[in-house]
Amino acid sequence: MVKHMIIWTLKDEYSAEEKAKIKAEIKEGLEGLKGQIEGLVEIKVETEGLESSNCDLMLDSLFENEEALKGYAVHPAHVAVATGKVRPHAKIRSCFDYEV
Repeated sequence: MVKHMIIWTLKDEYSAEEKAKIKAEIKEGLEGLKGQIEGLVEIKVETEGLESSNCDLMLDSLFENEEALKGYAVHPAHVAVATGKVRPHAKIRSCFDYEV
């Protein structure tokens, strides 16, 4: 199994209300991929961090293996969410993948 985790910081220009809407759309889009992509076991987006957090949201996902993760990266459903809902709003993206 492979864990794929990403944290994003949204662009500074957004108000708190705009960020809340963007985070909800990202969550809906990414979590909606469950059942659409072969090898994707679990996917969850956390949007409500504690005050001590220094980013806006986090993706926590699990794949059957590294090949499944590679397939997810180029899958049209994922690409549509990433290019339409995530990338236009992200200022910083950090990723950490590891075997479990």
